[in-house]
Amino acid sequence: MFGISWAEFLVIFLVAVLVVPARMWPDVARVLARGVKFVRSIIWKITDASENIKQQIELEKPIDDLIKNTADDVLDSFSSVLPKKNKNVRKKAGQK
Repeated sequence: MFGISWAEFLVIFLVAVLVVPARMWPDVARVLARGVKFVRSIIWKITDASENIKQQIELEKPIDDLIKNTADDVLDSFSSVLPKKNKNVRKKAGQK
């Protein structure tokens, strides 16, 4: 958990119990609860944002495919309109 082993966590907890007076424990618990709630809300916001990004990418993929297919169709239509070079013309020109 956060790079801290359970033994280290236990030592930190025991030191906290010895240092913080008993009358302050309700306040400490409230602060810790607020901290946990804040971290959870941030995690939920990050999760929602990542889901929105995934959905947006999935929506854009068909558009990218449509653009690619349209571009390919336009290029194919140009290639069919352009006259094809005749190899015989080159040979005749080279013989002269």
